[in-house]
Amino acid sequence: MRTTEETEGFDGEASNTSMISGASSPYQPTTEPVLSRNVLGAMRCDTEYLRSYFGILKAAEVILSFIGFICIETIMMCSPCGGVYFFEFVSCSASVVTGVLLLIFCLNLHIKVPQINWNLTDLVNTAASTFFFFLSSLVLACINHNTGAEIAALIFGFLVTGVYGLNTFLAVRRWRRGNGCQGPAQTSEYIRARTASRGEMEARPELA
Repeated sequence: MRTTEETEGFDGEASNTSMISGASSPYQPTTEPVLSRNVLGAMRCDTEYLRSYFGILKAAEVILSFIGFICIETIMMCSPCGGVYFFEFVSCSASVVTGVLLLIFCLNLHIKVPQINWNLTDLVNTAASTFFFFLSSLVLACINHNTGAEIAALIFGFLVTGVYGLNTFLAVRRWRRGNGCQGPAQTSEYIRARTASRGEMEARPELA
């Protein structure tokens, strides 16, 4: 039979062995928080995009289209109402879609999906919004009751049409400059981001 001292000696060796194996194990508790910080850090707001021409134009489009939507919503009675309903649908749809694209570009979420040609997507959205805003404003100008809300909606409708038109012109130039192919550029940006993330992980000795 083993004595009490021998049993304590074996227990001490076992505890030391477990501590050494735990220290050399790659699955440390600090691994998960570091990865979480990297994921959250990738969703920072891109202030450079907000200060660029496309960021300013998109913010103006969202604000103007939303104001036009509010103006048309204040109309309580109309007959006929076709022009009012058409303008309401266009202004609401344009503000929502453009607002979503603005968030995607500001948070750099488009880099995570390089399979989508985001330049072409932005071009299609701005071109369609320009056409439908001009058409809905023209219809509302022909079919209205000269109320203050309709006149205000018309003013903002033609203003946002001009902003969308300028954005479409710049988007066409950017698309032609890139030959309509944004996928390889986005892929390289994604690879550089992944390489930087791995370099940060390797620089931490506690994760080795």
